[in-house]
Amino acid sequence: MSLDVPTALLERAEAGQLDDAAFVDCVRTSLPYAWSVVADTAARSAATTADFAEHATPPPSEAERGQLLRALASDAIRGGLERHFGVKLAFQNCHRVAAFRPETVGGDAYRLFVSPLAQIRNQSPELRDC
Repeated sequence: MSLDVPTALLERAEAGQLDDAAFVDCVRTSLPYAWSVVADTAARSAATTADFAEHATPPPSEAERGQLLRALASDAIRGGLERHFGVKLAFQNCHRVAAFRPETVGGDAYRLFVSPLAQIRNQSPELRDC
């Protein structure tokens, strides 16, 4: 399961009353490692004049790797994180996360990061099964 959803939140969602803040808070508490990676990367992106900031450190365990994969593979979770932090997230391999400022999406750095060429260049034997 991707998220630990409290009963009250599930009941609100079933009644069609889920707001973005409650959803994002559920993500924060359910996926703390993924949250910390995205929060740190987004903060560094906001603090630089570069097109993006990235996180490229492998997770300390498979549990943390799973959190990152769940957060970035879900359109809803990724979208919630992007709206909350005001960035566009890009993801390679099993742990390389980039936070792009919205005005840089579509630029050369973004297109390169999300390209098949970059994906292939960032492969290595030790990452094959990550």
